[in-house]
This record gives sequence, structure tokens and C-alpha cells, in this order.
Amino acid sequence: MELTLNQQGIAYLISAVLFIFALKGLTHPATARRGNMLGMLGMAIALGATLLGSQVQDYGLILVAGTLGAVIGIVIALRIQMTAMPQLVAALHSFVGMAAVLVAIGTFVNRAQAGTLNSVLMGELSAGIVIGAITFTGSVIAFAKLQGIMSGAPIKFEGQHLLNAFMGVVTVLLAVEFALTGDIWSLLLMTLFAFALGGTLIIPIGGADMPVIISMLNSYSGWAAAATGFTLHNDLLIIVGALVGFSGAILSFIMCRAMNRSIINVIFGGFGTDSGSGDSVGAVAAEKGVKSASVEDAVYWMEDASRVIIVPGYGMAVAQAQHALKEMMELLQARGVDVKFAIHPVAGRMPGHMNVLLAEADIPYDQVLEMDEVNPQFQGADVALVVGANDVVNPAAKEDPSSPIYGMPILEAGRANQVYFLKRSMRPGYSGVDNLLFYRDNTSLIFGDAKDTIEGMATALKGGGH
Repeated sequence: MELTLNQQGIAYLISAVLFIFALKGLTHPATARRGNMLGMLGMAIALGATLLGSQVQDYGLILVAGTLGAVIGIVIALRIQMTAMPQLVAALHSFVGMAAVLVAIGTFVNRAQAGTLNSVLMGELSAGIVIGAITFTGSVIAFAKLQGIMSGAPIKFEGQHLLNAFMGVVTVLLAVEFALTGDIWSLLLMTLFAFALGGTLIIPIGGADMPVIISMLNSYSGWAAAATGFTLHNDLLIIVGALVGFSGAILSFIMCRAMNRSIINVIFGGFGTDSGSGDSVGAVAAEKGVKSASVEDAVYWMEDASRVIIVPGYGMAVAQAQHALKEMMELLQARGVDVKFAIHPVAGRMPGHMNVLLAEADIPYDQVLEMDEVNPQFQGADVALVVGANDVVNPAAKEDPSSPIYGMPILEAGRANQVYFLKRSMRPGYSGVDNLLFYRDNTSLIFGDAKDTIEGMATALKGGGH
């Protein structure tokens, strides 16, 4: 069965509508599962319509590549831990970028042999190669930082922004020359400069800002796909690429606003890298020491509390403590305690990381509050329980102008009557910034694995009163 162009167009239109509804569903945890299903259905229709189109001449290589890709994808999906999901997303972005580069180069070779090159096509190829190459190397650097292969600290050197500006200008000039002349040396140099630019744009990004970079690279991958759609004359690829590009850019803007950062700095690789000078408040506070507490101390405060606010962070993801938190939440609620979860926009390693983990444990959505909604409630809370979070509750963001995270809105956990930190050690968060909240009079640290600690709290709550 071979679809006509009209039939294929109708199928693509249905797929595009499903993708739009999928994005709408992904805007809230309660509808995210439905959004994923709609997206999967849209992709299945799109793939089917493409394979049944008249453009496909040989199914042999498609079958081999499709089967191999499906097997690899299934194995990765079954084995990947939620804590590794951000670096997996970065890796997938790099695949999209490299695919755009390879498709553009392959199209150039084929059309050059056929003698059908023109300036419009070569302009499309230039866009696909430049965006794809930047996406590829930028995503590889992001993956390496998230995976711990390279340091998450910003890598800076003298004249870095001037170098980026120079390479950007040269890349654009080479792209224009290639579009006008079709010169293969312009193509090769443009590609190499774009690959290098992707790396130099991302290496100065600090670890605390990586969630925004993941979102921005997602946007880049969308534009790379859209450029490939123009090259292949595939309307659906253009639509899907534009959807991903715009949604990623909008999400990046929202996250930058939530962190009091500039979207321009994200694009040009200067995000979160100004460290200031002079003595930091954190260095002074570190001399004051911290108070440690036991599981029993925290339970003593929580079991008779009116309100407990739990702040999950990446440490919760590492310990896979969300299910233990669900049990403890239910035990506290049985005692009449109002339990809420506070989510910072950039908690974890990617947008929505904590929401996904809490949804996995079937924690009700109405108990999961965003930063603006929950911050006023900390003032009346008896206990703030911080589970593996760091930067998102660090008062240095408000009090230390020399701090790399200064100006970032935070969850104001320190306003609760008592704050308990669940920590493995005194190591700072992903940004490498000392947490001033550790040293407050109303803060105590409980050292150990978060899951074991929370399970201990649940056991103590089951045991009755104090």
C-alpha cells in the first residue's frame, strides 16, 4: 500500500495536532502521562505515513537501522536510572544535532552529483549544519558534565567571549559564502567552526545552571530538525522541529526568569559564571560549625507538627527515596499533619525532574507546590525537611553578592521553625557553593543515605509517640 501525497499530508496534519496536544498535556504532572501517549501515537502515525510514502524506494536499510535503533532504545529505557535521565536527554540531543549535520552533508553530495544545487538549498544546508553541529558538541559537553566525566565547574579563560564572538562571526560568513558559491572548503571550515563553537559556548556554564542548558539544547535540537525538514522537503519535520524549538526556548526563558538570569547569557555562553571577589558570607559562616541531629529528633518535631514541608532535591533522586517519602507522608497525615512538597523550577538536573519522581511514587499532585505558591507557607511551617537539595534553598542567593548563584530565587525553607537537612556529607551542591542554611540556629543536619533515614523516620512514626 502506497499513500498519495494528499493522504500523507493528511496523516502528517493529524500527527502535528497530536504533538500539539502532547505538549499541552506535558504542562502538568496530572496530564503528563496522557501527553506522552498522544505524542507516541502522533509519532507512530508520522512514521507509518513516511514509510508508506512514494519517496521510499528501498526498505532494506531502513529495516536494519530501525530494528537496531529500537533494540538499543529499549535496552537503554529499561536500564536507565532516573538519576541518569538528564544526561540521557543530553545524549539524545546530540544525536539530533549530528543527524542534521549528516543529512545536510549527504544531501549536498547527492545534489552536487546530480547538478541540482542552488543558493536556497545551500542556505538551508548551512543552517542545518551550523545549528546541528553546535547542538551536537554542546550536548556532548553537557553530557560529560552531568555524567561526571568532566568537572561541573565553569571552565573559563581570558578572552573567552571574544573567541566565541569571533568563531560565531566566522561561522556565519562561511555559511553565507557556502550558500552563494557551494565551495566545499567553506562547507568543511563552517562545519568545524560550528562544532568548536558548540563546545566553547557550553564549557563556561556552571553545574547549578545545567537544567537551563538542557532546556536550551532541546530548543537547538528542534531548530536543527526544522532545518533538516526544509532540506528534505518534509512538512511534518518542519512543524515538529518548530514546536520543539519554540517550546524549548519558552521553557528556557521561564527558567531563566525563575533564576533571575538573562536568556542572552544562556545563548552566548556566559550564564552563571560571574563569581565576584572578596570574602564570601559562606566562608565566614563555615567557621561557625553545624548541628547534627538524629532520626528521633526529627520525628519528635514532625509527629506533633501542624505543617511539614518537604523539599526534594537531587539527593532524593540518587537515593531513590521518593517511595519512602510517600509512606512517611501517609503516616504523618494519619496524625493530622499537613504535608506539602516544595518544588524549585531547577531542582534536580533537568526541568520537572522532581515532579516526575514524586509522580512515580503516586504522591498527590495537589500536595506538590511550585516555588511561588509554597514560599509564603514556610513562615507558618513547623518543620522543613530538605531531602538532598542544596542550591535551591541556599540563602547565599539572597545574601552573598559574591556568590555565583546570587540573585537566584530560592525556596525559603529557612523561614520554618525547624529545618532538617538529610545529607550524606558536608559537600556543597552541584554549583560548588557552600550552603549558608547549614549554619543557621534553626537548622540541623541528619547524615546518611536519604532512603535509609526516611525509612527510619517511618519506622519511628509507626512505633508511636515519644
